[in-house]
Amino acid sequence: MGAEAEPREELLELVRSLTERLRVDGELGKPLSYLSRENPGAAAPPAPEPTLSAETSAGDLSALDAVRAELGDCRRCSLGSLRHRLVFGEGNPHAELVFVGEAPGADEDAQGRPFVGRAGQLLTRIIAAMGLKREEVYICNILKCRPPGNRNPQPEEIAACEPFLIRQIEAIRPRVLCALGGFAAHTLLKSEAPITVLRGRFLAYQGIPLMPTYHPAYLLRNSGAKKQVWEDVQMIMKALLEGT
Repeated sequence: MGAEAEPREELLELVRSLTERLRVDGELGKPLSYLSRENPGAAAPPAPEPTLSAETSAGDLSALDAVRAELGDCRRCSLGSLRHRLVFGEGNPHAELVFVGEAPGADEDAQGRPFVGRAGQLLTRIIAAMGLKREEVYICNILKCRPPGNRNPQPEEIAACEPFLIRQIEAIRPRVLCALGGFAAHTLLKSEAPITVLRGRFLAYQGIPLMPTYHPAYLLRNSGAKKQVWEDVQMIMKALLEGT
């Protein structure tokens, strides 16, 4: 009996281990590609955009996950039917610094990630120059879907998307915000002052110090403004070091 029990116990342990892995991967939203009978080298299909079902309350999720779940497969404005991928945001859900841009571009729309094109690569270098990594900050946009032709967001699009941005910021509770470009600054601050006037000093957004600065895409066309962005970034670094 002892010899027969050993294989049975090993099998039970294997089942328990696999069950636990399924549970953890399910909670993390990882695709269960190792259960597929398809070619293991093939890319896994994109995961469906999450929705908050009747069986899942917001209390069962992290604060940021709950915002994403409620956003779901958003069709609250006309951009929902035009996008390829919704771009919610990415980074540390407890980041001390949050960057807010205007809207996804073509590369972001294709990948479902914020700031991954040329402007995003420059932003990544700016973050590195601050002594940080992309995964240590949080990056998002006013809009979650790309406007056609990269045009400016329309008022009705902002009205549909901004409540989710507000909840993202509330969930993360950063110490400092950085508005990338005039449009992001105008939306957050409810100001029409040009970015040339707004940048270079901290303003307040919901009690959080906010630094407006030039958008990385602007820097690609106007390299002379990099010095001013570096000055703004240094003020952010000082605020994070000293505590705000």
